[in-house]
Amino acid sequence: MEIGNSHTSYLTVDETNTAIAIGSGDLPVLATPAMMALMENAAMLAVKDSMPDGRTTVGGHIESSHLKPSPIGSKVEATAVLEKIEGRKLYFKVSARQGETLIGEGSHLRFIVDRERFMGAM
Repeated sequence: MEIGNSHTSYLTVDETNTAIAIGSGDLPVLATPAMMALMENAAMLAVKDSMPDGRTTVGGHIESSHLKPSPIGSKVEATAVLEKIEGRKLYFKVSARQGETLIGEGSHLRFIVDRERFMGAM
């Protein structure tokens, strides 16, 4: 795993990821939680292949703006770039775009965890 690892995840806005469907609003546009989940997915996938056997990452904190609406049918992409590693903590810069338009940006913290220990803590 190296600083600069990155990944871009994609989605098409449909009825299942709108603010109405998720309950975060009452308009038929991409829900902020859905955009942030796409950002988290990009961060997880940016380091997934670098994880030793039995390890994974889990989200610890995410902070993001949501600057513009994306109507049903829009193609959205989220990119995460690993900026800093502190032990088990992985810090990412995240952004989301609809075409060339920036629709959200922020930061995301993930923790490296042992899968069995993590699941055993439930």
